[in-house]
Amino acid sequence: MTKAVYPGTFDPMTLGHFDLIRRAAKLYDRLIVAVAATSKKQGALFNAEERLAMIREDVRKARLSNVEVKMLDGLLVDFCRREGARVVIRGVRVYSDFEYEFQMALTNRRMAPEIETLFMMPSENLAYVTASTVREIASYGGDTAPFVTAAVQKRLRKSVK
Repeated sequence: MTKAVYPGTFDPMTLGHFDLIRRAAKLYDRLIVAVAATSKKQGALFNAEERLAMIREDVRKARLSNVEVKMLDGLLVDFCRREGARVVIRGVRVYSDFEYEFQMALTNRRMAPEIETLFMMPSENLAYVTASTVREIASYGGDTAPFVTAAVQKRLRKSVK
């Protein structure tokens, strides 16, 4: 059984993130979306439990039966070993993403050579969408619907009131 992990803070999960979840789920028997327990991102909106709940709701609605959503608390390579996953999925939108992700992939490879990192690009119509942009739009009361799933949109409306 092939198993992959797609880690992130997902604060909030965007349509770009969900695009990668759907596509990676087609490539692997099992895909674990590993939600970081803490977010060090400036302006974080949701705690880990809220982020888990939103992603689980979207995965359930999309009927992605081979996708599991779990909390990631600690080193990614340790999580992958515990889960028996040998592949890490990382989204890359622009060159600056690649530079950071490349550095992380090499660091992870040094710690766990048996785990490979696969870079995936989001669909071109979603490549510009970032969680930080969504947070900023939401903070000003703007319409985030074109950038996030319905589950996220619902919670965004509640969180910025």
